[in-house]
Amino acid sequence: MEDLSLHILDIAENSTRAGATLVEIFVREDTDKDLLEIVVRDNGKGMDDATVEKVRDPFVTSRKTRRVGLGLPLLEQAAREAGGTLVITSVPDRKTEVVATFQANHIDRKPLGDMGATMISLIVGSPDVDFVYESDLDGENTRLDTREIRAVIGEGAAINEPAVLQLIRNLFNKNRVRD
Repeated sequence: MEDLSLHILDIAENSTRAGATLVEIFVREDTDKDLLEIVVRDNGKGMDDATVEKVRDPFVTSRKTRRVGLGLPLLEQAAREAGGTLVITSVPDRKTEVVATFQANHIDRKPLGDMGATMISLIVGSPDVDFVYESDLDGENTRLDTREIRAVIGEGAAINEPAVLQLIRNLFNKNRVRD
C-alpha cells in the first residue's frame, strides 16, 4: 500500500466486518514534535488478547475469501520503517483501537494520501455505519461526522446518494488534506 489512507481504509473495513456501527478515524500531525498519529477506533465485536497478538501475523485472518490478512502487518511495517509504532487495544464485544505513530518527516514515511476518497469509499461500502473523521494537520482541521450529515439530510435521504457524496468531496477539497 503506497498511501496511509489505504491502510486506514483497510482497517476501517475490518471494523465494519466486525459489526461496528461507529468507526472513528483521527489523524494528527505535529511538525514541532515530528509526529504523525493515526487512530482508528470502533465499537465492533473486539478481540481477546490472544487474537490481538495473532492479527499481527499476515497469515492469520478471519476472512473466508482469502487466507492472508495483510492490513495490520503492513501498517505496522510502515510505522516501524518511519520510526514509529503500532499499538492495538481491544475489549471483546465492545471495541478495538489501532494507533499508528510515525516520525512525520522520516524519509520512509508514506504520504497520507486521499482521505476524502477513503471516507467516500467507506460510506458507499457501508452506508448503515456511522463514520467520524477528524484531522489536525498542524492546525489545518477537517471534521466529518455522518451522524451530523444524517441529521441534516433527514430520514428519507440516503447518505450514499450522489449529491451527499459530492458535499463530502467538497468538504475535503475545501480543506485539502495534505500529504
